[in-house]
Amino acid sequence: MKKILFMLINMNVGGTEKALLNMISEIPKEDYEITILMLEKYGGFLNSIPEHVHIKFYNGYKDIKHILNKPPRTTVLNFLKAGKVLQALNITLIHLLSSILKERTLLFKYLLKGYYEIDTEYDLAVAYAGPMDFISFFVINKIKAKKKVQWIHFDINKIGFNKRFALKVYKKFDKIFIVSKEAKSKLISLVPQLSGKSEVFFNIVSPEIIRNQAKDGNGFKDEFDGLRILTIGRLSREKGQDLAIRALAKLKKDGCKVRWYCIGEGDSRKNYQKLIMDYNLEDSFILLGADTNPYPYLEQCDLYVQPSRYEGYCITIIEAKQFNKPIVTTNVNGAKEQIVNGKTGLIVNIDENEIYSALKNLIDSSYLRAEISSNLAKENYDTSLEMIKIFNVMEG
Repeated sequence: MKKILFMLINMNVGGTEKALLNMISEIPKEDYEITILMLEKYGGFLNSIPEHVHIKFYNGYKDIKHILNKPPRTTVLNFLKAGKVLQALNITLIHLLSSILKERTLLFKYLLKGYYEIDTEYDLAVAYAGPMDFISFFVINKIKAKKKVQWIHFDINKIGFNKRFALKVYKKFDKIFIVSKEAKSKLISLVPQLSGKSEVFFNIVSPEIIRNQAKDGNGFKDEFDGLRILTIGRLSREKGQDLAIRALAKLKKDGCKVRWYCIGEGDSRKNYQKLIMDYNLEDSFILLGADTNPYPYLEQCDLYVQPSRYEGYCITIIEAKQFNKPIVTTNVNGAKEQIVNGKTGLIVNIDENEIYSALKNLIDSSYLRAEISSNLAKENYDTSLEMIKIFNVMEG
């Protein structure tokens, strides 16, 4: 039996984590032993991990998380306040050397100096939460595996991608999988040295599982009889819910009988609640919170909107397509690979006015909504062949 390890941050309710669960469901458990290694024992999808999957945690992460995520000045001051002068000096020196040498791995080496390689040897080890430099470094230096894969889920032009680190560390991976053609093009444009080992791997989605889960839940509980608009995603600036709120304000001003629902949780909740109040949309823009099963809502909504500022390859758009819902999406990575503009959805620029105009067009035209739904019903979305790519890596 071959052994596969996937490493990621946690099992938060998000597209990356959902894509991993979908992929695991396609790996024959009688042939492969799967392990998920997480930095944090956290996330709404923890209970969704299949029973046959082994779960491990890097227990030392809680001691170094603040050093990785906070500015060096803050870390040093915190150490000094706690009387840890030596640690403060070490961090200061490491960041100084890193800046001079432009060598980000120095910090990772220091933080992991007492951590030895995991004894188990895997046939495949995957840095799945990519790009996250610390996980990439960890998989290359602290995990024994015959083959190693780096996964990239995001638009590298929008997340502070470190080209020098990629040149040093990514070249050690046997394969780099990127979730869309556009995202791959951006990676190769920035780091052409990686072109030979880079390949597109579309997120796995099982239409049958999605439709079955849609029957397991209640969905909307209110009695609203207008058009329901749905958005799924973490409450954060990059997911663009603020654009959605402003677009809804314009629709309500026009007298449109609509209600907008958001499934997801995140750090921007308070900001969005204030924005909702500022526009007097308390009864029209509903924050439903996180839900590990959004499919009843997808089945019952009238329109799906993805107002993101950036994506890698949005898995919720794929899921909305399974229910033949008219879709409005911003022109993020992968949008044009998922939607034929005007036929299977509407693609707009990252702008609240364009989101509003596209929705107004759909709201006013039942014919357009029906035409898009009909076109979506004719599509055949099968990602099962993608799995051959990961099996091929193990087979060489």
